[in-house]
Amino acid sequence: MAGTIREQIKQGTKVKVVQKQDQRSGKLTEGVVSKILTNSATHPHGIKVMLENGIVGRVKEILN
Repeated sequence: MAGTIREQIKQGTKVKVVQKQDQRSGKLTEGVVSKILTNSATHPHGIKVMLENGIVGRVKEILN
């Protein structure tokens, strides 16, 4: 599932995100959402989140 709709993403959701420096390569990082940083209901490039390990990126895939 794509991560463009904010209400589909909750704290504790397992996701794959793309970090700013990885946008060109498309490298995805897997983790668990600790904080949702995007305020709008949707975002075309993915909702920006902070993972439990401190990594910030845009959600490209929702895993659970």
